[in-house]
Amino acid sequence: MAINISSWDASEYLESEDDIAAYLNAALEDGNPAILQAALGDVAKARGMSAIARQAGLGRESLYKSLSLEGNPSWATITKVLDALGLQLEIKSPISA
Repeated sequence: MAINISSWDASEYLESEDDIAAYLNAALEDGNPAILQAALGDVAKARGMSAIARQAGLGRESLYKSLSLEGNPSWATITKVLDALGLQLEIKSPISA
């Protein structure tokens, strides 16, 4: 019996603002910056990578590369993408969490 395996793409499941927030918060909790940047890439893909790249003032292919697990985006790129997505980061004390 042959096993059929298909690739899983998180961007196909990010349907609401709550989904996106939960997904990015889980990526932040991981503590690995590469996971966060890949998660941002998934969100940008879900929202339309070309549109997000245009709003952020970046090239689409450059944005794909920057937000992959192997990418190395600058903080400026991350903040531009967050702004284009209409998102913001919030810093809070673990004591108040």
